Amino acid sequence: MVPESHSLKEKRMVLRRIKDRVANKFNCAIAEVGDQDNWQSAELGFAVVSNEYGFTQAMVQKILNFIEDLAVAKVIDDEQDYVTYGDEVGGEPSHWEPEK
Repeated sequence: MVPESHSLKEKRMVLRRIKDRVANKFNCAIAEVGDQDNWQSAELGFAVVSNEYGFTQAMVQKILNFIEDLAVAKVIDDEQDYVTYGDEVGGEPSHWEPEK
């Protein structure tokens, strides 16, 4: 949520700040992936690649905490998907969602 935004221009300025700081600090790909036409709502997606599942989980949590700590927007929900290549169980990639 971007509650202080009163226009798409203001929202995009906030998102640009978040995206630039996350990309610079964590060296990950990040983009707006939804809610492009809503003034006070945004959906961001980012990708982390690693050869260790635990490291990837920790990095995702650090990025979410970093975005929250910027205090320019509020994280109200997140969805996390983890795809494992090479050692997949039953040929299916793993999918994780936080408990409600």
